[in-house]
Order: sequence, then structure tokens, then C-alpha cells
Amino acid sequence: MCIAWFKRLLRGCSGGVTDDAGTENLTENEGSNGRMFLIIGLGNPGGKYAGTRHNIGFDAVTALADAYHIDLKNKECKGLTGTGAIAGMKVKLVQPQTFMNNSGECVRALMDFYKVPAEDILVICDEVSLPTGKLRIRGKGSAGGHNGMKSIISHIGTSDFARLRIGVGEKPEGWELADHVLAHFPKEEEPTVREALKRATEAVTCILDEGVESAMNRFNG
Repeated sequence: MCIAWFKRLLRGCSGGVTDDAGTENLTENEGSNGRMFLIIGLGNPGGKYAGTRHNIGFDAVTALADAYHIDLKNKECKGLTGTGAIAGMKVKLVQPQTFMNNSGECVRALMDFYKVPAEDILVICDEVSLPTGKLRIRGKGSAGGHNGMKSIISHIGTSDFARLRIGVGEKPEGWELADHVLAHFPKEEEPTVREALKRATEAVTCILDEGVESAMNRFNG
């Protein structure tokens, strides 16, 4: 996560979702039997990758942390995490630090330690088949060619978990896919990305408050 990139991106945007429950400073109860949702944003760690298309999952988690006053400061299970509340639900925000292709290692470790079932997981990632800024929510599905999703499905043994994909645009003709997703968003696309992160925050709130189907009806397309 690169704070400088994120602050620059969101400069002048104070209209994010807020919730009184989001200010609650919940204490982590390791091994608790209470329900907790894992919200995982996919990306690559390190300043080199901050602001790239492939890291928009990281940026979405940072936007959630900012909107709900959740500190992303804990290092556990190969991830950077923060615990708080969104829409009255206890959540753990997660940015895996394993690099994209091994994201499943972090997710599986957190699931096992906190006894979180797959139905209480939401993964946020980039999507090259969608125009930049468009959202697509699904309750389950395939990896869709995304290596981070492939890793998660492989490690947890199921694809039956919710996912929020954020469009980053198709690769230009003649480009390699890796070069496209590891490229930084150009300045002219930053307003679109800023709006997408705001809507992603609203979409996650809706998923937790009203369910995946309601969020799909409101935010897909």
C-alpha cells in the first residue's frame, strides 16, 4: 500500500460512505466464535506497484479503511489487516503481502485461524474485461483468468465466495497483459478511478447490509 498515491487520488473527495458503527474500535478476539467477514483486496505489496491497475483491490480496501476509520496496521497470516465494523458487521480488511500469484496463502491462513467460512469472504480485484471504473459483483464463479483468484480458489478449495471486480480496461492492441495490468493509471483516468473506489465502498456496504443479490442489482453494469 502506498499512502501518498492513495491520498493524491482521493484528494478533494470527502463523500465516501460513513457509518457510526465504522468508528467503533472493536477489539480483536482471536479464536472468537462470533461472526466476522473477511474483505480481501488483491494486489502486489511495495511502492513500485502502488497506483497500478492490478492493485485496485488494495486501493478499494484502503478506501474502506479510510471511510470506516479502520487502521490497516496489523501483520498476520502473511497479510496487512485491520479490524472494525461496516454496516454493523464485524469485518477484517485484508491486503495480502504474498504478491498476487500467492494470495491464497494469506486467505487460507486467515480463514483457518479465525474459523471464517467461504460464504463470509469477499474478494476485491481488478478486471480487464470491464471498462475502467465499472463494477461487477458475483456471489460465486470462476477465477476468470485472474491469478490472484486462481490462487485463492486453489488454497481454499472452493469458488463459492463473493467477489467484487473493478474494471481497469482492456489491454491496448500489441501489449502483453502483464504490462497492461502492472502499468499505472494515467492522470486522465484518475477521476474515474476515484469514483469507482467510492462506489466500491458503497457496494461493499450494501453487500454486508442487504446481501449480494441486492448489491448486484444496484451496482452491476
